[in-house]
Amino acid sequence: MTSPTTTPWDDLVTTALLGTERRSTTTPTALLDEAAVQTVRRRAGLRPAPAATPPEPAAADPRPPLPTAARSRLSLLLTDRPGTGNTRRGAAPDLLELLPQWLATANAHGYAPPPELLPALLDAARGRTDLRPGALTFAGPRALWLARLNPDWKFALRAAPGAGTALPAPEDTEQVQLLWSEGLFAERVALLAAVRAHDPDAARTLLEGTWRTERAEDRLMFLDSLRTGLGDADEPFLERALADRSRNVRSTAAELLSALPHSALAGRMADRALSCVALDRTTGAVVVEAPHECDVAMERDGVVAKPPTGRGERSWWLGQLVEAAPLDRWPARLGDRTPEEIVTLPVADDWRGELHAAWCRAAVRQRDTGWSRALLGTPTAADAAGPGAVSLAERSKLLAALPGAERAEWVARFIAAHGLSEAFQLLGVCATPWAPPLGRAVVDALNIARDAGSYPWSFSGVMGLAERCLDPEEAVRLEGLTATVEETEDAAPGAGGYWSEAFQRLVGTLRLRRAMRDELAPPGPAPTPGGP
Repeated sequence: MTSPTTTPWDDLVTTALLGTERRSTTTPTALLDEAAVQTVRRRAGLRPAPAATPPEPAAADPRPPLPTAARSRLSLLLTDRPGTGNTRRGAAPDLLELLPQWLATANAHGYAPPPELLPALLDAARGRTDLRPGALTFAGPRALWLARLNPDWKFALRAAPGAGTALPAPEDTEQVQLLWSEGLFAERVALLAAVRAHDPDAARTLLEGTWRTERAEDRLMFLDSLRTGLGDADEPFLERALADRSRNVRSTAAELLSALPHSALAGRMADRALSCVALDRTTGAVVVEAPHECDVAMERDGVVAKPPTGRGERSWWLGQLVEAAPLDRWPARLGDRTPEEIVTLPVADDWRGELHAAWCRAAVRQRDTGWSRALLGTPTAADAAGPGAVSLAERSKLLAALPGAERAEWVARFIAAHGLSEAFQLLGVCATPWAPPLGRAVVDALNIARDAGSYPWSFSGVMGLAERCLDPEEAVRLEGLTATVEETEDAAPGAGGYWSEAFQRLVGTLRLRRAMRDELAPPGPAPTPGGP
């Protein structure tokens, strides 16, 4: 209670807002003194609130702990931050760029994180979305526990479907059905993905049971999960989805059906595409008669009627038909030729670019190695765009369909013929660490660029890839490139020193990656008594 000799707190606030000159009963000094007294009274008379319930302990992490050296290395990687002001990198390795590889290796060995480093790891993942999948896998259940206590780390709850809710075993039909019926959207997405990976038919049956009652945006997400394990058994359900109220759902269903070469939709699209493209037996050229309209049946099968701005309607419709048609239908249509022979045929009336671009998209969608190889062409050809691909971006997508060793060999030969200026996108689709022929081609091309006297900054992207993708064992062979070479008269001033610095950083990074790999290696079996 307020004493009769003191002023209520609300009156003090009112006086302060209105001004003491409008209240003749007090002065500014007296008002502040009274406020100080009231503040002490309010704090002293505060009744203690009930203690908050402590959070439940974090779930146990059964994985083995990191080796001591790897724990120290992780601490060092997490404390490294990009510098400010001076943008030159110098010869020191960029530690933060090595964190994704460290996480991938640690996850491959199944290690658990040191609890004291989890806050720094989550802070790093907060600032870099590319780190999040690896970081959250490594962080395990404790990351979700921490994320519930700190809003700065709430991305971990969004990234983990179900926010840490344990999913039932896919074969536990009763619990699966219960979570599918009552779970939150994120939990249902995770559940459907887990069941699909275990039993594609069971997942599709689960989705069919509630399909009509799902929201359009949810149907789209659920339908996308059928990409895993997509097979002919999914066709009837996808055919029904072609009549969905949502255009996006219809488009996704059509895309999935076109990836099934024996589906009815693929057959319909092939019939349409083949009716537009033929071989002129007289001239030996491919002739194209693009569709004159986009009818209702075409739209139902996923053809988008309205083209993007600046694109003609007929070419837009033709591209979609050819892209969705099974590639194995074209040899018979074009004189029983192989894909390599087909892509070299002349195409009349400037339709070559449109037709070949659609074949490229079809090869990527259908993961057709033969057509991808044909459209890529010879890597040493003078035309760096290739016989079928009209851009390096398309070539990089086609390369992804080739086996890893062949892909690396193709890019190595491309670099030997064309240098590094057009190879950056192609290098990005090669498996890491780079195969020896590819690694040698990249280093040789960098050495040639150095001898040409230009600055290394033009090749900073490739150099960064080399630091992350070259086999660490290449460090020994690269030692000779770290010395400063004598500059020629036409060389850029100081270029030799900058190249030396860049190669020193490359060698240092490779050595660091090798040390990281060795530190994360599981301990070997104890030596046998009396053995070597």
